[in-house]
Amino acid sequence: MRYIVVGAGAVGGAIGGRLHEAGHDVVLVARGAHYQALRAGGLRLTTSTGTLTLPVPVVDSPQAVTLRHGDVLVLAVKTQHSEAALQEWAARPVQGGRQGETAAEVIPLVCAQNGVENERLALRRFRQVYGMCVVLPAAHVTAGSVVARCGPYTGALVLGRYPSGVDATARRIAADLESAHLLAPLDAEVMRWKYAKLLGNLAQTVEALCGSTAQGAAAEVTERARAEGAAVLKAAGVAWATAAEMAELRSGKVEAPAHDVEAPAHDVEAAAQGEGQQNDEQQALGSSWQSLARGTGSIEADHLNGEIVLLGRLHGVPTPVNETLTQLANTAAREGWPPGELDPGQLRELADTAAR
Repeated sequence: MRYIVVGAGAVGGAIGGRLHEAGHDVVLVARGAHYQALRAGGLRLTTSTGTLTLPVPVVDSPQAVTLRHGDVLVLAVKTQHSEAALQEWAARPVQGGRQGETAAEVIPLVCAQNGVENERLALRRFRQVYGMCVVLPAAHVTAGSVVARCGPYTGALVLGRYPSGVDATARRIAADLESAHLLAPLDAEVMRWKYAKLLGNLAQTVEALCGSTAQGAAAEVTERARAEGAAVLKAAGVAWATAAEMAELRSGKVEAPAHDVEAPAHDVEAAAQGEGQQNDEQQALGSSWQSLARGTGSIEADHLNGEIVLLGRLHGVPTPVNETLTQLANTAAREGWPPGELDPGQLRELADTAAR
């Protein structure tokens, strides 16, 4: 199998880098300064055992890759970019089979992404879609660099066919991942894990807006957002993996170094400007925080907190906290706020106002 990783950021770069290091055939797909840095100097991947410089092949467009039977597309872009990526790749021709075959018809596609919308988007075009619950704390702040410092496994990637099932392709992918310092349990009901991860990811927006979810008002807002999420999933009849299952997935297997700490607010500017590898390691928090730090102009909140809002509206469950978080996150991305711009007490007041 050759793995074509669409979106070589924190998660995609870590997965692609680990697979390449283990001897698997990998192509990274990146854009802009990140593509230029990867092309010029390779992928700088920091893991629990040190920093590697990996000469992983990289391209900047689907047109730069000749697809063939045996390829696997790993979609690792943020959900707000999934539709464009799927459209770009679905119609690409595939060599080695019937004339006129396209990627959508014969190439397996793995959604290595947060949220629960990507698989539905993918299945509209691709015949073989696989869900992946990504438990892989990683950072991508500096072009050409990814930090994924958990150990002894770099991450846990629960894999299964979408909407359900496990097949020979899933087993082969899992075996390759397991050979590359990545835990890859198979589960026929992979979306249970992805909904559990969705509840956990509701904190990402609080972290991006306030710089932390550790205590005080920020922690309170986070718990309220998750309580809304659990109520919504129950109303929708959606099952999710328990907290004990999620803890067992990581415990003793995907552990962060003891000295990793959250970023102090006054160091955000340096991290956003990409001033060296040390900032990548010490300053970057979750992926939504990183989106604001890099000034990407977009954020994933519509498909995290916004997913709870959508299900709440469909099933008659109020979600004022998640609505507030979604609106604020989009404002922050659109107006270029740095991460940690909002005082936690102010966020709590805005959530209280919305709940009245």
